[in-house]
Amino acid sequence: MENFQYHIFSPYRVCPLGAHVDHQHGLVTGFAINKGVDLWFNVREDAEVNLSSLSFEGEVHFDLSKRTEVREKHWGDYARGAKYALKKRFELTKGIDGVLKGSLPVGGLSSSAAVLIAYVMAFAKANGITLQPFEVVQIASEAEREYIGLNNGLLDQACIALGKQDGLLFLDCDSNEWRVIKRNPNMPEFEIGIFFSGLTRSLVNSDYNLRVFECKTAAWNMLAYMEQPLKTFDKTFLRDIPKDTFDKTRDMMPSRFARRAEHFYSEYRRVRQGVTAWETGNLQLFGKLSFDSCESSIHNYECGSPELISIYNIMRPLPGVYGGRFSGAGFKGAVIALVDPTYKEQIEATLTKEYLAQFPEYENTFKVFWVKPDDGARFVDPLNLP
Repeated sequence: MENFQYHIFSPYRVCPLGAHVDHQHGLVTGFAINKGVDLWFNVREDAEVNLSSLSFEGEVHFDLSKRTEVREKHWGDYARGAKYALKKRFELTKGIDGVLKGSLPVGGLSSSAAVLIAYVMAFAKANGITLQPFEVVQIASEAEREYIGLNNGLLDQACIALGKQDGLLFLDCDSNEWRVIKRNPNMPEFEIGIFFSGLTRSLVNSDYNLRVFECKTAAWNMLAYMEQPLKTFDKTFLRDIPKDTFDKTRDMMPSRFARRAEHFYSEYRRVRQGVTAWETGNLQLFGKLSFDSCESSIHNYECGSPELISIYNIMRPLPGVYGGRFSGAGFKGAVIALVDPTYKEQIEATLTKEYLAQFPEYENTFKVFWVKPDDGARFVDPLNLP
């Protein structure tokens, strides 16, 4: 894109441990990966925003200085969402002319968060606004919750903005404290397999928000049984309720809500164990915990389409697979795995053959991609493309 002054690369992300708990202020881990969204743009002298996409049809036009429009349920909503969240904090007077391109046609890698972060960074640059990486995380997350309508936590945005090529992001979604744990030099080599089921999905239209409300209802049940005061739903989180309270009340509440809470508390423990495994270079244990996370996602959190569960069951026993789980919310999307690179071709061949034997209708859309951890969202030197 030679005619553009600026180029932002905003990576997709994967989360090996810490599934479905960020919205309950849990503990999460993640990597930014070396595939993502590219945004090329020039700064305008007026407040107009003109966007086209190499991945989606149509164009987007709006005025940054005017009140944010209602959602149009179109890919341009993400640019409007970035505008919405930034305008709560800053005056925006200069727009952009830009072109957007996504590098993987895959659900479950938080492409929406990657796009939002790219727009937040671009609008900030155009208007001379300096943002620290965690400010970008918070603004993009607010845009997704309040404008797009997805009740997520900070996991996706944090991985995308804060990730490092040589480490694992560890984030406490209650305190917002985070650190990147450098890879232990004794850890075996690995790559990340992304196994795309062939189904696309929209989280806003899936059961994602319903699961969030079920977790909060579980928390309300526990507080009520223990004669504790209730908070409003938006201020109710499982993280605020001790595990021993759950142990005392789990049999009193409907089993659906108990299973959601069981996933939260067991995932909290797995992330703690996983961080220690990562610090000591024990990739085998780290992978096993990721498998356990997926089992809990299936049985306690009750997500996973038949396609995703099939991929997971085929992948789990294959030689060279350290661990893996559903990526994203796990309703359609993809499955990820940490893999010994020497087994890549064998894994891809076996998985493709066995999955398509069960679901031949996805012959043209099932995909396997191999990626590696990468640095977070950044402006790209034209001579150093990702």
